Amino acid sequence: MKLADALQPVSLRFLDTAPVIYYVERNPKYVPVVDEVFERMDRGTLPVVTSPITLLECLVVPCRLGQITVQLAFRDLLVHGPGVSFVRVDETVAQRAAELRAKYNLALADACQVATALVAGCNALLTNDVALKRVTELMILVLDELEITP
Repeated sequence: MKLADALQPVSLRFLDTAPVIYYVERNPKYVPVVDEVFERMDRGTLPVVTSPITLLECLVVPCRLGQITVQLAFRDLLVHGPGVSFVRVDETVAQRAAELRAKYNLALADACQVATALVAGCNALLTNDVALKRVTELMILVLDELEITP
């Protein structure tokens, strides 16, 4: 599926962990797709939502390696980045996550991510976790299934 087509019908997207890591770490396989996503965010044409779970997952390896600069880059991007709304996990998200976890047998972090997306009003979630496609409450956009058109 072409990235532009996947993003067109979507008004608000949730940004899962993998696209952020691929962008910051410049993963060569995903650079064309994630660069397009983040360029649209910078221009203000692609508003996204993210959560403390995304930040937590992005920070694990830089914390382990003592990479303070990388930790700050993730924090700045996810909490203060242009076009990014950082939505905190609260009791509404927790309730919704429990329901999703029960319904789909999702891992705790995945249930929190999907719940945050739904509570924030997102109608799509950008990820690279194909297992999330079993969730039917919002569109799941998997990076491996997206392509950039010249």
